[in-house]
Amino acid sequence: MAKIFVYNVYTNAVEVFYRNEDDPMPYSYGRTMLVKEFRGSSRSSVLWTTNAAMEAWNATRREYGNPIPFRYAFKRIWEGGHGKQSQHYAGVAFDVGQSLTQAQRNRIWQVAKNLGVWVYVEPQNMTPTWVHFDKRIGPPACSAGYPVVRNGSRGIYVLVLQDALNALGYSTKTLDGFFGPNTRNALIAYQRNNGLSADGICGCASWTRITSEVVGIGRTPTVIDP
Repeated sequence: MAKIFVYNVYTNAVEVFYRNEDDPMPYSYGRTMLVKEFRGSSRSSVLWTTNAAMEAWNATRREYGNPIPFRYAFKRIWEGGHGKQSQHYAGVAFDVGQSLTQAQRNRIWQVAKNLGVWVYVEPQNMTPTWVHFDKRIGPPACSAGYPVVRNGSRGIYVLVLQDALNALGYSTKTLDGFFGPNTRNALIAYQRNNGLSADGICGCASWTRITSEVVGIGRTPTVIDP
C-alpha cells in the first residue's frame, strides 16, 4: 500500500490517496499508469506528483493511442539515480519507451512535443534510447531546477525540501508538503550551519547546497515516512 500525495495545481491543495501497487495512479487515464509503474525502482512507501503531470500523461497517452511502457518516474532525493535537481524527485518526470523501437520512440516524442502539454520534452539527441518529458513547476530559482519555496508554500517542491532536510538530520517534524514553522526552522538551522543566508527561504543557493549533499546518500535514520 502506498500513500500518494497529489498537489492540485488548481486549488493549491495537497491531496492524499492510498493505493495498492496494481491500482492506477490518482488522476491517471484508465490503467495506463499503475502505482508500481510510477514507483519504478523506488522503495518508498510514500510517493508524490501533481494532477497537472497526470493530465499531461493522459493527453499524451490518448494521442499516441497505444501503451507507453516506462521504467523511471519517481525517486526520493536521497535515493538518487538522477541529477542534483531532477524533476523525478518531484514526481513530475517520466522516462518512457526504453523497450520500444526507435520509430515508436520518435512518434512518442513528436506527440509529446506537438501537444504542448509538457513544460519540457528533452531533445532526442540527449536521450537516444528513451523519451523524457516533465511537467515541472517554475520559474526555477537557478537557471534550471526547483522554484523558490518559503513559508506558506505548498506542493511537491516543499515535499522534496522536507525530505532532503530530514535526511540530512534537520527535522521538519513531518512530511506533508506544507511549508510551515517547523520546515522554516529546519531550513534556517541548515542555512546557519552551512554559511548561507539564514532567511528561511529556499532559493538558488540553498537548493544548490542541499541537493549537492543529499542526492543519493541513501536512507538515513532521520528520514520520515508519514
